[in-house]
Amino acid sequence: MKIVVTTDTSLKELAREFSLTEKLIRDSNLKIRQEVIQKGEIIHIPGWKIKGENSPSLEIDRNHIIYLKYPNDLYKAEMISSPLIDTKKNYDFFSFQKDISTIQECYPFVKKRVIGQSVLGAPIYELIIGQGKQQIHMNGSFHANEWITTAIIMKWLDDYLRKIVHDDTYEGFRARELYESRTISLVPMVNPDGVNLVLNKVHMKEDHWEKVLQINEGIRDFSRWKANIRGVDLNNQYPAFWEIEKQRKIPKSPAPRDFPGTHPLTEPEAIAMAKLVDNSNFDRIIAFHTQGEEIYWGYLNREPEESQKIVKEFSRISGYKAVRYIDSHAGFRDWFIYRYRKPGFTVELGLGVNPLPLTQFDEIFEKAQGIFWASLYM
Repeated sequence: MKIVVTTDTSLKELAREFSLTEKLIRDSNLKIRQEVIQKGEIIHIPGWKIKGENSPSLEIDRNHIIYLKYPNDLYKAEMISSPLIDTKKNYDFFSFQKDISTIQECYPFVKKRVIGQSVLGAPIYELIIGQGKQQIHMNGSFHANEWITTAIIMKWLDDYLRKIVHDDTYEGFRARELYESRTISLVPMVNPDGVNLVLNKVHMKEDHWEKVLQINEGIRDFSRWKANIRGVDLNNQYPAFWEIEKQRKIPKSPAPRDFPGTHPLTEPEAIAMAKLVDNSNFDRIIAFHTQGEEIYWGYLNREPEESQKIVKEFSRISGYKAVRYIDSHAGFRDWFIYRYRKPGFTVELGLGVNPLPLTQFDEIFEKAQGIFWASLYM
């Protein structure tokens, strides 16, 4: 919600009036440079909306916005108390992109940046929440037919942002304190081309369409497709004993799943994720996949001691089984642990056959949301 300040006021007074912290208002209005907000300034109030309106701000169109005035019309505003976005649906890249805009409009302290592009030119988005010293990264939809991971992550995010504004808690931990002490990096959809192929087979040039049809042996049902649009499994692309996976994987050329490519890090999506990690200082990473209700947390005995403590809490709060070692290499988590010797986790959400049905959505959200929160408070 945006307001026009009708009289000079202090940042402290504004924060108290809207039951927020000064930091949340500052983080939502980067132009604020002083304690006094002058008459006529336009200020974004995160997590508030006009009473009776569905939109977090009252819009006529993209160029003309009716602003609530402060303090005269304060009684016309209220905190958002229900979910802002609905992700319980076939959640393709276009739904995801729209929801990012909705989230940022209501919670402008959420920052967005493009860390790379897919084969077909779709932006790969990173969302950044908080400016704390401890940095946690999470991602989803490395695999195309595991798109429900993106939908779940975005619902967790929506819930977390609402709790920040309301100063709510989870397991006794205050969301605002987590916001101020942690930085979350989210890449909810690593493989946008693949997700769109699985869900709606839209928006690709004829030559790409012919190639994916050929890779899929002429079958127009892409529900089992895991790879990116070039038939490379993005979670088999990382230089952590990639050669072993290359030798033993059955596909020796582009395929709907399991082909690790001709070399490590050939695909733009995998490269973008590797660069993000190399240019950041993440304390831990969590990659969400489906399915199995398991958490993989070790790699070649390179994981630090704290990984075991963290995974025990993940397992306790979700009921998921903690598995230290699996016979697998070249994955994003494998590479992170191998290269940085920091805690890395792969969480297999839900049970069944991919793609998991939306009938599992609520159960996955409830059982595994503690992993999202524990990744912040541990």
